[in-house]
Parts: sequence; C-alpha cells; structure tokens
Amino acid sequence: MVFKCQEDSFLKHYTAKVVSCTKANNGFEIILKDTILFPEGGGQPSDHGWLNDHEVKNVVRKGAEAIHFVEVDQVPLQAGELVHQKLDWERRFDHMQQHSGQHLITAIFDREFGFSTKSWWLGTEDSYVDLDTKDVTKEQMETVENICNQLVVDCTAVSVKVYQPDDPALKTGALRTRGLPDDVSGPLRVVTIDGIESNMCCGTHVKNLAQLQAIKLLGVEKAKNKCLVHFIVGNRILRKLNECYEREIQFNNLLNGGPSSHVDLIKKLQTTVKAVQKTSKKLIAELAFQEAEKFTALSDKPRFYCLHRLDGASSDFINTFLRNAKQPDCFFFLTNGDDSGKGQLLLQGKPDDIATLGDAICKMLDGKGSGKGSLYNAKVNKLKEVWRCQKLIEEHFKAEISESETRSK
Repeated sequence: MVFKCQEDSFLKHYTAKVVSCTKANNGFEIILKDTILFPEGGGQPSDHGWLNDHEVKNVVRKGAEAIHFVEVDQVPLQAGELVHQKLDWERRFDHMQQHSGQHLITAIFDREFGFSTKSWWLGTEDSYVDLDTKDVTKEQMETVENICNQLVVDCTAVSVKVYQPDDPALKTGALRTRGLPDDVSGPLRVVTIDGIESNMCCGTHVKNLAQLQAIKLLGVEKAKNKCLVHFIVGNRILRKLNECYEREIQFNNLLNGGPSSHVDLIKKLQTTVKAVQKTSKKLIAELAFQEAEKFTALSDKPRFYCLHRLDGASSDFINTFLRNAKQPDCFFFLTNGDDSGKGQLLLQGKPDDIATLGDAICKMLDGKGSGKGSLYNAKVNKLKEVWRCQKLIEEHFKAEISESETRSK
C-alpha cells in the first residue's frame, strides 16, 4: 500500500484498485493498492472520506496496510475493482494545521527551555503536548507563542523527505526517531521545519508555516506526572474567536453592559445572588419552624402527618421541621421539590412502618433511595403522585388501627 497524499497535501481525489474487501463487525474492511486516506497514527486521528458513495469514518494501519472501514450491510466493493476516493478536506487540513503546529511548539519548548515532549494528543476542540517538566510559567508560554507566530509570519518552509531504513543519515542523530512504532517497515518519512528541527513522522503536514495562520497556547493543565500545554492552531483560533465573540454579545444583553464591564457586573450579580440565597434560607427556616409549631399545637396528635412544599429542592425545610416537630410515635411523610416534579423524600417513623411503606412510596414517586431503622431518604422525579402515597399511608394506618381494636376486644 502507498499513501499517495504524503508528498502532495492537496490531492483530494484519487482512483485506486481494491485489493480485498472482507466482512467485519457492522460492516466491511477494505484494503486498496493506494490510498489518500490517512490511517490513524503518530498521535493523529484518521482521515474521513468516501470510497465511491460509501462513507469512511475510520482508517487504521496494520503493518504496511491501511484498513478502510465501511459501515454497510451488503458487500460494497469487489477485489480488482477500481474505486474513486474522495477526501474530507476540511478535516484533513485541520489535522495538518494542528499536527504541524505541534511539531513547532514541541521544537521551541525543547530549544528554549529544554522541555522535551513525552506525548501529544490531537483533540476535536483543542490539542495538547505533555512536556517533561513539572510546570510551565506564563512567561515561558508567551515566549514560545511569540517565537512560533514569528516563524509563521516568516513563512518558514516545511518539507518532507523519504529515507530508506538503511540510509546512513538516519544514524547521524540529526533526525529524531521518537515514538517510531515497532511494526513500521519500508521507507521512513522525515518532516523538517526549516532551521528548527527534523523529525520522523507518518502524519500529514502543511508545506509552509504560513498555512498555520497562527498558534495560540491556551493554558497549562497539571496532573500526576503530567504537564499538559493545551493549544489551538489556524482555523480553530478563528472558530474559538467567533464563539467567544458570540458569547460576549449574549453577555452584553444579559448584563446590560459592554465587555470591559463584564467581570465587575458578574461579581456584583454574584454578591446579590448570595444575599438573596441567605435571605431565602432564613425565610425557609422560619417557615419550617412555623409549620413545626402548628404540628406541636395539635391537641390530638395524629398517627401520621404529611407535608409537601414546592419551593426548591433544598433539604433545609425538611430538616428544620423535623428538628422542631418532635413526636416519636408519628409517621412523617415529607417532600420538598420544584414544579418539575423532582425533589426529595424523607420518611420518619417506627421501623416497621418504614419497612412496609418506604420502598412502595419511593416507587410511586419514581425515586431512588433507601431506608434504615426509623428513616428513609430518596431522590424522586414524580412529586405529582404524592396524593397516591398519602392514600397508601391512610390505608396502612386504618388497617393498623382496625387490627389493634380487634386485638383489644
């Protein structure tokens, strides 16, 4: 198999002969004599494209072969048949920008600060390099970004050269062999950024750094034994800028102020929200206390008591009520939630009653919870079914009273 697009990054259509087409899970695996669709490798995801009218969203390399996966039920192609390949150029060019950008970022971090790259990842939104260091300062980020963008402005050339495995040049040390897979065979490609670095790589790249348009380092993410520098290149910067601008316009309308005042306006809003939340919490506590006093003032203490509120999913109301409505022999059925029907359930009573009613009530309210001893807690989704639960509780205690009266006779 020959990957025709390695030396010509602008080849978007190609015709090649089918070598094999074999059944696989949910589709067929197709091998071609030549291909323009890049198989996943070198940290770069595979190309997408079409074989005739059959969409290809996955290409993997096995040894020297590129396996194209087509998700169809019937045999799509026959061995020996000529097939027209079409490349998803937008995806390809995006990957070219990110991959060449990664080579440049890696080289400049290494040259300027001695930070080598342990690995890298090309993501759908942004990418990152994992540097062999504990941290990267803001000043170091700015230095690398400025150098990279100056090289873009200078239209620095990028070239690809193919070497045979026994070529003496590969043993000089000038060409990096980092991350070369064990099953690679045949000619080896070396990508050179003029005056910066030469590095073995199977991926797709731009021909000139000017095609990168720009490089933006987004930030540093530190984790155990990792220091990830996130970045975007080229068209992704334009897309990110557009997203930020549209978000800025929405903030202008929501906050009634321009971008320069957004931070101050949001801080002011946060202060207001905290004050309102504090007041609301106090009012809920007072309301719960009043409800508890009403219960305590009842001359005939009920066998069960139901109380439901739709003023938020907070458990403060329920907890405050129970602290003040002390009645160990009463069965409490309490819920708190909002108009969506989602909220919390709490049952408190004798263990036998909890064991009998807990799971049944939870099921009626489409909840998930559990009980132990005299308590049962659950998160529920159908508070509108509370009336059914109350009916179940009434029937339970009517039966209990009748049984008690029968025993007393």
